[in-house]
Order: sequence, then structure tokens, then C-alpha cells
Amino acid sequence: MQWSVHTPSQFICTHRTKLLPAWSLPVSSVLVVLQPSSCNLLEKSPAAEAQKQLLRQQFLQFGGQVAARLQHMGHLAEVFDPCTGSPLFSPPGSLRLDDVAVVRSCLGYSTCDRHGCSVILHPIWGSAVYPSTLLSSAEPHLVRGVLQMRELRLS
Repeated sequence: MQWSVHTPSQFICTHRTKLLPAWSLPVSSVLVVLQPSSCNLLEKSPAAEAQKQLLRQQFLQFGGQVAARLQHMGHLAEVFDPCTGSPLFSPPGSLRLDDVAVVRSCLGYSTCDRHGCSVILHPIWGSAVYPSTLLSSAEPHLVRGVLQMRELRLS
């Protein structure tokens, strides 16, 4: 797993109310989580679909742990479902979060469109990578501190 914490892009700042209408605070950090896949995610195959579901579940569990820690510290934190782009803990807004666009914006990685979907092209893993996103009102250094806690584990 690879993770990085960033300040929010102008798009996220501008459209926060469409992404998270119930939030009363601005987004201060963006957690990008990339998981390597055992197969190429550009291909539409049973193996790729199974891998996507496995990696999605792993992120939802891990992201839920991170969000719970941040919320316990008094911050807003939201995990976005990589499959739907909708928030898990907050009412959805009129706009869905595109994890691929977030990774492209935060990390500058290239993308490839295939079968109506955009896929990240990771510099090491190629198209065998699954992106996920968590937004928080916590400053980036606080999110990094939570991620460095020993108790957090990606299954």
C-alpha cells in the first residue's frame, strides 16, 4: 500500500458543498491510498472485478479506521466509496468524487481510459493499482500522525 496526504485541490475546495453538503468546515487534507493489484485493472475480466472488490473492501475497512481516529480527535473525516464516489458517513451531495482525478491532481500520475473507466498508470505498478480517497477537516500533519500509528492496519 502507498499513501500520501495533500492539501485539497482548488476543485475540492470550490465544490465541497456539492461533495459534502452536511459539512460545516472546509476540507483541509486529502488522503490518497493506492493499493497494488494482482492483475491489470484495464482489462474487464472476472479476476479484475474480484480484485477491485477485494481492494475496495480493504480500503473501506482501513479508511474507516482512519476516519474514526480523526473523528475521535474532533475532526470531520469522510471515506469515499471508490466504486460510487459517494461518501460513506455523510449524506451524499450532487457531485461524486472521482478517485482517479484526485490521484492525477495530487500525484500527477497519468491515466488511461478503457471500457468507459479511467485507470491510474502508476510509475511502478502500471495499471495494476486501485486508488481511494479520504477527505478531512484535519490538517495534513495530523492525518499523517494518525496513519503512522501502529494500530492501523490494512488487511
